[in-house]
Amino acid sequence: MPLDLADYEAKARGAVRKFWTGRKKAVKKQKAGGKADQGERSAVTAGSNMNGFIDLVVDIVHANGLAQADIMLQRRLLTLPGFFRPTKLWDLLVINKGKLVAAIEFKSQVGPSFGNNANNRCEEALGTAVDLWTAYREGAFGDSRKPFAGYLMLLEDAKASRTPVKDVSPNFSVFPEFKDASYAERYNILCRKLMAEQLYTAATVILSPRSASKSGDYSEMNDMTGLKSFVTTLAGHIAAEAAM
Repeated sequence: MPLDLADYEAKARGAVRKFWTGRKKAVKKQKAGGKADQGERSAVTAGSNMNGFIDLVVDIVHANGLAQADIMLQRRLLTLPGFFRPTKLWDLLVINKGKLVAAIEFKSQVGPSFGNNANNRCEEALGTAVDLWTAYREGAFGDSRKPFAGYLMLLEDAKASRTPVKDVSPNFSVFPEFKDASYAERYNILCRKLMAEQLYTAATVILSPRSASKSGDYSEMNDMTGLKSFVTTLAGHIAAEAAM
């Protein structure tokens, strides 16, 4: 049976539109109430800007054989036990017949301060993955088969995210791929290496400009870290689980 990618391209464009319009609405609402956060924070703290991508994942799960699976979306149901900490709050969990099928993180970064957050995002992604797989090794999820671990990043497509960045490492040289790499390229490298090291089953970064609130336009760095690879890998994992 062929995999069903749930018309992911159209739904991704809808998710991008929802992301940008959601940010705009959050800023307007907080300003109208006289409670605007500093800088971009009023848009970030809205909390639901990535819901369109969550909806896409839900559709893929349902379309590939797990229509009856429990998809956890409410905050109180999104924690998993950790190994280095008691629990970790995920963005989406798929549980089928008491077994963990998938755990996914949805992240975004919008300028102007790309440099202030990029390293934090990297460290967060690494720590989350190491904690998940160590907990899995130690039997935290019962007799669940190895789950799908997903990481999806939406990065603002802007001059500042595309401009080469200089790094200073006086004692030892940075790896060649990072030399003069933009923040967009760094996220691409991060996603590629997260998969190469088997820390995430699929990791993707897509870029979208602020002007995409109507068009839903987005772009990818390459096929390996693109959205099609992410949804295809997820669909395959779900279909294999459904066939068990």
